[in-house]
Amino acid sequence: MENQAVEKKEIDDRDEELEENLEEIQGSDLGTHEPWTKQITARGVIASTVIGSIFSIIAMKLNLTTGMVPHFNVSAALLAFVFIRTWTQLVQRLGYQAKPFTRQENTIIQTCSVACYSIAVGGGFASYLLGLNRKTYELSGVHNEGNSVNSTKEPGLGWMTAFLFLVCFVGLFVLIPLRKIMIVDLKLTYPSGLATAVLINGFHTRGDKMAKKQVKGFMKYFSLSFIWGLFKWFYSANEEVCGFEQFPTFGLKAWKNTFYFDFSTTYVGAGMICSHLVNISLLLGAVMSYGVMWPLIGRLKGEWFPESLSESDMKSLYGYKAFLSVSLILGDGLYNFVKILGSTFINIHDRMKNKDNTGTEKKKKAIEEKQNQIFLGETIPLWVATTGYVILSGISIVVIPIMFPQLKWYYVVVCYLLAPSLAFCNAYGTGLTDMNMAYNYGKIALFILAALTGKQNGVVAALAGCGLIKSVVSVACILMQDFKTGHLTFASPRAMFASQVIGTALGCIVAPLSFFLFYKAFDIGNPNGEFKAPYALIYRNMAILGVQGFSALPRHCLQLCWGFFGFAVGVNLVRDLSPAKIGKWMPLPMVMGVPFLVGAYFAIDMCVGSLVVFVWTKIDAKRAELMAPAVASGLMCGEGIWILPASVLALAKIKPPICMKFLSS
Repeated sequence: MENQAVEKKEIDDRDEELEENLEEIQGSDLGTHEPWTKQITARGVIASTVIGSIFSIIAMKLNLTTGMVPHFNVSAALLAFVFIRTWTQLVQRLGYQAKPFTRQENTIIQTCSVACYSIAVGGGFASYLLGLNRKTYELSGVHNEGNSVNSTKEPGLGWMTAFLFLVCFVGLFVLIPLRKIMIVDLKLTYPSGLATAVLINGFHTRGDKMAKKQVKGFMKYFSLSFIWGLFKWFYSANEEVCGFEQFPTFGLKAWKNTFYFDFSTTYVGAGMICSHLVNISLLLGAVMSYGVMWPLIGRLKGEWFPESLSESDMKSLYGYKAFLSVSLILGDGLYNFVKILGSTFINIHDRMKNKDNTGTEKKKKAIEEKQNQIFLGETIPLWVATTGYVILSGISIVVIPIMFPQLKWYYVVVCYLLAPSLAFCNAYGTGLTDMNMAYNYGKIALFILAALTGKQNGVVAALAGCGLIKSVVSVACILMQDFKTGHLTFASPRAMFASQVIGTALGCIVAPLSFFLFYKAFDIGNPNGEFKAPYALIYRNMAILGVQGFSALPRHCLQLCWGFFGFAVGVNLVRDLSPAKIGKWMPLPMVMGVPFLVGAYFAIDMCVGSLVVFVWTKIDAKRAELMAPAVASGLMCGEGIWILPASVLALAKIKPPICMKFLSS
């Protein structure tokens, strides 16, 4: 998901609960430790490829429709357990002896899978790379100065794959020398990595009873979701107006303003994974935009913008949708960027100031001593990190300017000189708050490059440079988060790094293939269709804004932009400065900005998922905690897998037989 914000007080409470849970689980079994070469297995690589490909398709669909992608770490760990347990049972039934399935192998598969699908999430297929194509250029306003036809580059499997290999692998070598400092010395929490470790340790210490329930729940809802996807297909002959995706649940007038439930199990499952605060923020943003603002601004046609313009023109209503969404995202992003950066430096200063007091701490527990022993026992040589970074960045400095002539080689050099410090700040902040701010570092690079390179080259240079910085910073952060999971599950650091390399290589191949599965079969970037790709337009408009300044905005849009920017900052200030009882109800402005472009329908789906978890928790909290991730994963994976046959049918020009639509009486 472009936004990964989690309410801080909720994180603190969750951290305490997870730490206690971790000690209880691990205390019963310290586990055995195999050499790192044996922790990476052939079946593990196969499982990682399958799981990574599934989540790449799911993440790509979410990216191209709404731009909201939740964390799949826990789901990947669950699927890894399901895959290998099914494999071992099948092998045993055939009369062969299967290798025992350990928590270390489970961690390696999860790490490799996450590295794979993370490329689909952050690779720019629905943002800065897609923002270069001609359709996004036309939506951004062909008459805008600086937004010339020369500032386009159509998607291609070859150059996209090459670009990903160039920029993503560099990030793997940035923070390797700092892993001891961040994981062992500073003891950064990395809440998502910690939660994944708790789940994996739970699988391998609580016996098969819990696992069997989760597997059964996953398979049940996976099957239902897949069959439901097939059933819906029969009624969607014209994808834009037909089928259950266009069901006027609250009436036709609400449907015209995108308020309807579209029966998408993918979004319902995503809503079950995301926090209640995220889903409520989405609904609030939908009500504010499509419920209030767009109908009111639409009535001002002829006063604020010409009647002759279509609604999708950037100088018409669509311009307000795009730039007000940008304002919310920038306001929230800038506030959190400053906040996390400040917290990072303050935290480092406090730790250095109190370093002499560490001798007064109590003797470490046996579990922590063993974790540190394994984590530090296998070193990754410093020369590997430095050599890898220098060689790969050197190749990028030569090749990227050839790929994007607008981005001069000296700008690439500066980016790679700054990337290590930016990656450290981001990884440290994520360890404290669980907020991966890589997209904000990318946006800062975007605005700076747009301003420096001028109107002729600014848009392309800004989008390509944004991808360069964002990829390095994000991959480095994900690696450190997975190191945290491996530290808590006794996995070998060398095996973790190797699995990250394998997963990144898989992702650089699988993610472009997943993208073109959608790009060739569906109408990507159509503002009135299902696959709106909202962030492609947002990123291109940010680049145009950086090149042109405020002259790119429609009439009165600047005043509204400042208002929403201030609103985003103000809401964050209230959350951080007010008492917890008030602060916890403050919405997330960055999340609110997504429905401004996309519409309200997916917010309703995700709120349904949140409602299911809320009611389930009230009825049976323990069962809900155990089964909700499995059910959510099943709902998302079933409909996600259905995308494959649906895409094949679309490419074969086979259309559904029925169009179900609703008309006014």
